[in-house]
Amino acid sequence: MNPEKKVILGAGESGAGAAILAKAKGFEVFVSDSSLIKPQYKEMLDAHGIRWEEKQHTDDEILSADEVIKSPGIPDTVPIMQKVIARSIPVISEIEFAGRYTESFLICITGSNGKTTTTMLTYHLLKEAGLDVGLAGNVGNSLALQVAESPHAYYVIELSSFQLDNMYDFKADIAILLNITPDHLDRYDHKMQNYIDAKFRIIRNQTKNDAFIFWNDDPIIAREVIKHNPAATLYPFAETKEEGVKGYVENKQLIIETKNGIFKMEQDLLALTGTHNLYNSLASGIAAKVVDIQNEKIRASLSDFTGVEHRLEKVTRVRGVDYINDSKATNVNSCWYALQSMRTKVVLILGGTDKGNDYTEIEELVKQKVYALIFLGVDNTKLHQFFDGKIPLIEDARSMDEAVSIAYRLAVKGQTVLLSPCCASFDLFKNYEDRGNQFKVCVRNL
Repeated sequence: MNPEKKVILGAGESGAGAAILAKAKGFEVFVSDSSLIKPQYKEMLDAHGIRWEEKQHTDDEILSADEVIKSPGIPDTVPIMQKVIARSIPVISEIEFAGRYTESFLICITGSNGKTTTTMLTYHLLKEAGLDVGLAGNVGNSLALQVAESPHAYYVIELSSFQLDNMYDFKADIAILLNITPDHLDRYDHKMQNYIDAKFRIIRNQTKNDAFIFWNDDPIIAREVIKHNPAATLYPFAETKEEGVKGYVENKQLIIETKNGIFKMEQDLLALTGTHNLYNSLASGIAAKVVDIQNEKIRASLSDFTGVEHRLEKVTRVRGVDYINDSKATNVNSCWYALQSMRTKVVLILGGTDKGNDYTEIEELVKQKVYALIFLGVDNTKLHQFFDGKIPLIEDARSMDEAVSIAYRLAVKGQTVLLSPCCASFDLFKNYEDRGNQFKVCVRNL
């Protein structure tokens, strides 16, 4: 009998990892990518004797699959996916596939904002406590690759809505949902509920033995928790003590209550500052306490964590002006958090590929805190339509070098230049990392 055929669409980190795991489990494997495959992934596939193609999709190969493992960046609307769907071929994500072959303890984190910071902080907490832990999902290495070649007892996994879309039998031992604000609506028929439903897939298959950690004061989450009535043990967190909340601040102390006891820590000792980072610290702290890490180890890790690149990352100070790289702020709510944490007047660099953004969310903060706006994008029409007349100083830039030069000219001593774009980066940059790295290079060249 011929082995079952797995076709992997997309040969990036998740696709290559899924292919290697599928090969290790004895399946016939074929990898197809409509773009060029990076050399490192070609080498990995070749080393495992896996067939692949690039810059095309061969229908006969793909449509003969028993199951398709789809990279999260590929929407269902592309022609090859329409053909796969028409044939009723099952489609899953790399995370779903990897989950079939691991009995490890899985801590899964999602949210519109803060998930990378919370993922890295949770990973830091477990690693510093001496646990055998892997980092996977949107950060770290492919979960499937680790399951195949370097398994860990614990995994901390950052999950986007795209990854959650094609997960069915996967179960998180701890699920963390930080917040839900409009994002990626172009992938969800511009229907907010579709995006919300994707985020709530993180609690699929959980039982009372599992934990669901969430922000209690998010109105969307609050409504959906009532609707879903999760089977998991609930660990809501909030800025202040509320009924039923398991993580909060009282008398300037961070307090976490779990079945493993109570954890307390002075809020001033947290490494991460700002309200949004308080929530990230609470979520990670609850997860660590549920895993039963010792209080002194949690305290040490929450106080020495160094943060995430491209997320409110201080670059340098030039002539009394601070330059902050928040390139990871690819939606409006991320920018809101960044502006909220600013203690000075701001020269704000905005713009990129608009994903159906509504800028009213940051309008009041912009009026309060922004001295000048710089629009960095190929088409800044929508930004001008919204902000013109609200801020006296507005200029356009077509490159990062131009944007930083304008910021240098406009910013006054004691102010902050903040790159927090609200948008995806694909019009002028490869990705948000490329955008952030270019910003840092340009600033350091001033």
